[in-house]
Amino acid sequence: MTERPSKQVVTAWARLLKAERLALARVEAALKQAGLPPLAWYDVLLELNAAPDRRLRMSELGQRTVLSRTRVSRVVDELAAAGLAERQPDQADGRSSFAVLTPAGREALRRAWPVYRQAIHRQLTARLTPQQCRELAALLGLVIATDDLDPPVTIGG
Repeated sequence: MTERPSKQVVTAWARLLKAERLALARVEAALKQAGLPPLAWYDVLLELNAAPDRRLRMSELGQRTVLSRTRVSRVVDELAAAGLAERQPDQADGRSSFAVLTPAGREALRRAWPVYRQAIHRQLTARLTPQQCRELAALLGLVIATDDLDPPVTIGG
């Protein structure tokens, strides 16, 4: 039988989940109040904007965002309906398609950035020192690291 996690582990886990839920809800509310696209759209637009030629295979997009693969597909469809992205067939693989950022999508991302940046400030930099942010990033890097994708990050490195 497995040993029960310590109170500190349970508290850390609960606070991680609560912090994520509250931070995302607050960012989502700020975007909505400003009349901007939802956070899921922003996540997809941001990844497309950072990609070479501003396009990614749907499978790659699913790996890069915080959304499930099914949700990514729905968001790309929503973005396409809004004219912010397009789906393009992959000529090399008929089973695959690309999501491509449109100029209107880049503009939506540009308009959302100041609101998103301010929300990040309110959630992190207004509450934590730069050193605490580095430590938090390193600790979360350890939590999310996988042997084959991300090497663990050390604190202070």
